[in-house]
Formats: sequence, C-alpha cells, structure tokens
Amino acid sequence: MSDDPKDAASVDEPKSEQTEGAAPEAATSGSEEAPVTATSTSTSTSTSTSTSTSTSTSASSWWVLPPAIGWRDHVIGATFAVVLVAWLLSTARGLGFARDEGFYFYSASSYAGWFEELFKNGKSAMEQGVVDRYWSANHEHPSLMKSLFALSWMFLHKKHAIFADASTAFRFPGMAMAGFALWITYIFGARLFSRPAGAVAAALLALMPHLFYNAHLACFDVPIVTMWLLSVYVFYRSSQTGTFAWAIAAGVVYGLTLETKHNAWILPAVFVPHVLFTYARGFMGGPKPAAKVPWNLIAMATVGPLVFRALWPWIWFDTEARVTEYVNFHVNHEYYNIEFLGRNYFGPPSPPLYAPLLILASVPTVTILLFLLGAADRTRDSITALKAFFASKEGRKDAGPHDAAADLLLALAFSAPLAVFFLPKTPIFGGTKHWMPAYPFLALFAGRGFALACGAVRQLMAERPRWEPHAKVAPWALALAAISGPFFITRHSHPFGLSTYVPLVGGTAGGADLGLNRQFWGYTTESLGPWLQANAPKHAAIFIHDTAWQSWERLLAEKRLRPDLRGVGSPTEALFSIVHHELHMNEVDYSIWAAYETVSPVYILAHDGVPIISLYRRK
Repeated sequence: MSDDPKDAASVDEPKSEQTEGAAPEAATSGSEEAPVTATSTSTSTSTSTSTSTSTSTSASSWWVLPPAIGWRDHVIGATFAVVLVAWLLSTARGLGFARDEGFYFYSASSYAGWFEELFKNGKSAMEQGVVDRYWSANHEHPSLMKSLFALSWMFLHKKHAIFADASTAFRFPGMAMAGFALWITYIFGARLFSRPAGAVAAALLALMPHLFYNAHLACFDVPIVTMWLLSVYVFYRSSQTGTFAWAIAAGVVYGLTLETKHNAWILPAVFVPHVLFTYARGFMGGPKPAAKVPWNLIAMATVGPLVFRALWPWIWFDTEARVTEYVNFHVNHEYYNIEFLGRNYFGPPSPPLYAPLLILASVPTVTILLFLLGAADRTRDSITALKAFFASKEGRKDAGPHDAAADLLLALAFSAPLAVFFLPKTPIFGGTKHWMPAYPFLALFAGRGFALACGAVRQLMAERPRWEPHAKVAPWALALAAISGPFFITRHSHPFGLSTYVPLVGGTAGGADLGLNRQFWGYTTESLGPWLQANAPKHAAIFIHDTAWQSWERLLAEKRLRPDLRGVGSPTEALFSIVHHELHMNEVDYSIWAAYETVSPVYILAHDGVPIISLYRRK
C-alpha cells in the first residue's frame, strides 16, 4: 500500500488510453479490484460449475464497467442528464419568467414563422426580405438557442402537445442543455481522473442554486456553459487522438459555441496557450503532440466561423455590417444596476472582488473545499512534472500519470471566464450567470478532490484492521456526505435561486445583510399568485414594476396569475403596485408611498425571512 493517500485506491489514477478512450479505473465503487470475470474461476471447479459460473457472469456482464470508457459510461452520463431534466421539468411551473425570457419567447415565436415558411415554401424562405422579416427580432444575440426554442414550441407544444404550457416548450432546450452538461462532465471527469470523480463532479455541478435556477430558463446562460464545456472536451479529445475527424469535430463544436453566446470569443485564450505549451514541450524533447500540425485549432479558425454564419440567417446578408453591429453591441454593452456589498454599481470601475466573493457566497462550501483540494493536487503534480522536465532529459520523456497539458487545459478553461471580471470596465450586472462556464471545471477539480479524500479515508481504514471490512462502503458514504448538503440547499432555493446564498455567509438572510444582490429580471412576480388569487378584486390593475410585458402576458396566458388581472406601467394607474426589492429600486417605494398615502405593504413575499417583493394597495 502506498504511503500517498491518493495512491490508496485505483479510482484516483487513470490508466492508459484504450481503444475506446482513456481508462480511468476498473470499478465504479472505488474498489481496488478489477471486475471479476469467468476466467477467474478456479480450474479445479467441475465442468458444470464452470459452465454455470460462465453463464452467470455473461448474464450480469452488461453492468460490469470495463477499464476503457465506453457505451456504459454514456448510459451513466445520460442518466445524470435525464434525472436533472426531469427535476427541472417538475419544478418549472412554479418559476416565474425572467425579463429576458419574455424577449426570447417573442423572438423565438418570430423565428418559428420563418421555419414554417421554410417547411412550406422551401427556397423562397431564403430570400433577404423573408429572412429580415422574421429574424430581425433580437438580432443582437446569435440564433442557435432561440431556433431550438422555436422548434421545441412548434413541435412539442403546438403540434404534439407534449407540453401543456408554451413556456415549458420554450424552456425545454435550455433544460436539455443543462442535462447534457452533466453528461459531458461525467465523461470528461472519468477520462481525466476516475469514474467516481466524474460522477461526483456531475452531481456537484447540478447542485449549485444559481445554476439550478438558470437551468430552467429559455435563455443562453446555461447553454453556453454546456457548449464551453463541450468545446473544451472535444478539443481535449482531438489533442489526445490527433485524428482529423476529432479536429473537424472541434471546429464544428466551436462554431456551435459561437452561435450560442459571445462568451465563445474568449475560448481562444484557452486553446492557443495549450497548443503553444504542447508543441513547445515536444520541440524541447518532451512528449510529442499526437498531430504534427494543430488541426483542431485550424479547424476552429476556419470551420467554426462557417458554422456560425450558416446557422444564423440574419447574417446571411450584409454579413460584415451585421456581424460588426453584433460585436459592437457586446463590446460596448450598456451598464445595468447591480448591488454588491451594499453599494449600487451602475458603471465602471467594477469591484475586483465581485466574482470571487459571489462564488464563495453562492456555491456550496463543500464543493469549494473539494475544488481547492483537487486544484492544489493538480497544481502540485504539474509543478513537479515541470521541474523534472527542466531538470534532466530523462524527465522530458514521459508526461507522467497526469499530463501537465491536461491540467493546463482545465486551469485555463476554469480561469478564462472569470478573468474578464477582474477588468475594471467589465459590466457586472448579470451576477453569477456570466461566469458560469467556469463551473464545470470547478466541479471537475472538486471531483478530483473527492477521489483524493476517498483514497485518504481508505488508506486510514486499511491501517485499522477492524475498519477494513467497511472500506468498500466508504466511497459511497463520502459521496453521500459530499452531495447531501448541496442537494438540500439547492432544493430549498427554489423558486428563489438568485436570492439564495450558502450557510457560509448566513444563507439568504446573510446575503441580504451583506448587501448582495437579491434578484433581477423581475422573475419573482409569479410567486404573488396565491395571494392575488385570494385577495385581488376582479380586473384589478397592477403596476408590474420590473416584469417584462411579454413575461406578464405569458403569466396570464398560462393562468399562473389570474387572467382577469390587468398590468399597468405606473403606480398612479394601479390598485396594487409591486416592488421587486433591489437597492436601486428604493425610489419606487417612495413614489408609491406618496401616491398611495401609506408606507405599509399589504403583503410581503419573503424567502427565509428576507423580503423579495412588497405589494402595496391604494387606500
């Protein structure tokens, strides 16, 4: 038994690449033994017994995971995806519509009109006049997800009525993307570290309250998490195999990522340094890259833009002008209000501690601790490998059990989405959603940390004979301990995910006391439904405050709020007035007090004692 805890279990170290891919370990339970097969039956056993054993083994071999990553692992990954999507669907009806969702409902409906034209009239739908009529809506964002929203609404709601609510059909592609992120995370973690590491990483990724909230939405923030992760994974596979097919796949996936959200512009900062490192290392006598030419990077620079243009009809015409407009919109994006540590920010400079503090406050602490453990391990081993590389020629021949290039790729993929938020002019209005592409890699390092913890515990148990019989149970117990806290925090957060902060800072109430942002986008309006149902007069006029009109109309159309209620744009027109509690919204309270001659709300919607919405009634 090794003295190093990380060597105490075979789950902690990957094997060499097999025909189906990397072989992280032999068993999913974290045991050190490889799966037992019929060949291990004693030769002294009778023929009938041998036949019986062979038959039994054959019958049960479907669930035995071989060393190489294969189809069974994709079944596991798909199971993670299905469970998350089912959870999201089961909770979607209770979650109101964010302001941006209203815009995307509208633009997706417009794009659906173009798809109907395409299916009906074919080539004539490609003419500029037709394209511009349907695709001008919300053309400041690429079209991939809105196209999927449109197709889902057309087929899963209008045609086949699989979803009773139109909003669920619009939201379903985003939910599916969230599930796919877990699938990729498991496979990536299994290849890099071990199957248990991949499984825990996938679970911890799902169990982040702010990500769980965003995973419900017909928006782009979770889809870009998935596409960022998929781009990095396919790039990794193309670097490992060196095949032209994987290189082309890297180009196609990068094009899809460009077509998802502009975060994709940052990905070259991940891939270019990685390519420079691997080829420089090979030139200096280290392990040679799998391909003599970085075809994956070339494919991303050539195939990627072609995919981007092909899938966005709006830029088929006047391409240069329209792409320039798109780029300028995001490079010069206006600032919105956001609260941080009790101060309202509405322009530069942005606070440099914004991202680190919000990660600590919103990501479950056990996930952060496991991340720190895993990241420290990989940093230590990479530094050791680099020292050996420069110390002698012998140290340059082998990449070691964990290639420093893979560690570098993960570190860059984690750091790049966060790095821009240390720049003073980066708008911070979106809160955690804008750096969520870093979270799968945070989870992967956390999965590695979990594997190290398992190894340390099993080493400790092995040194105490009376504990050793329970060694096989220990990884399962540790996994349960690792995910139970994040699970209960995430479950409790719904439907107030953006208001939720972890116990480290005092939970939701602690976040409010610290002056952390409580909400944005006006998505909490639906949660007033039960009170309005019981207390609002028929046809009552309600000032809807930060709720987008399209979102309000969808709430009424789906009877999430009473359909007779009338939304208005000013407290002076309304019997009731909503105030979504954000620091910069305080002036709305003051204007209502003056108009209604009262400072007392008739109802306060709260989460864990923290006011989310105040509802006023005119005297």
